[in-house]
Amino acid sequence: MKTILCTACVGFALASLPARSAPEMRDAATHDELALAYRKAEQVDPMKSQQPVKGPDPSTQTAPVSILKTSDVLCFNGFATLVPKRAILVIPKNVEGRLKYQNGARLMSWAEFYAQNRGWITTVEVSRKQAEGNDPIADNVQELMQKSGNLVVATYQAGPISVLPLKTPDESQAQASKP
Repeated sequence: MKTILCTACVGFALASLPARSAPEMRDAATHDELALAYRKAEQVDPMKSQQPVKGPDPSTQTAPVSILKTSDVLCFNGFATLVPKRAILVIPKNVEGRLKYQNGARLMSWAEFYAQNRGWITTVEVSRKQAEGNDPIADNVQELMQKSGNLVVATYQAGPISVLPLKTPDESQAQASKP
C-alpha cells in the first residue's frame, strides 16, 4: 500500500526537521602538493633521534637453536618429517629403524608424511593440559597405545606436540603459586 502525501504535508514535515549546517567545501589537494608533503615526510627520519639502548647485544646472548636438536626424525620410503621431541609416546621395536634420517630422503610436512604412513603411525589427540603435564592421559588410551603395534605420536589440533611428564602434586602446587 502506497501512502500519498500532499505537498503541504511534505512542506510541513521538512520544516519540522532540525536545521542542518551547510557542508564545508574544501579544495582537493593537487598532485604537486601531495608530492611536496611526501618529500618533506621522507626527509624527517624519526630513527635519527633515537639513541641506542645500552646493554649486551641480544644477537650474541642467545645463540640460535638447531631445529634438529629439538626434533625427532621419522623417515620411511625416501620421505622424512620432523616432530618435536617427546611427541613420540610409543616406539615399537619393529619401527625403531625409522627414527633415523636416511640420506637422500625428501623432507615433507607432518600432514603429508602422516597421510602416506597411516599404516604404521597412530596419533593420540591430547589436550593442552595433558601436553603441559598437568593432566594424565586416560588409562584406557594408555592401554590401547601399549597394545598397538604402531608408533604413537601425540597431537594437538592435528599437529604433533611434545608431552611433558606428568607433574607430581608438589610441582603442580608450586607452579600454581607462581605469579
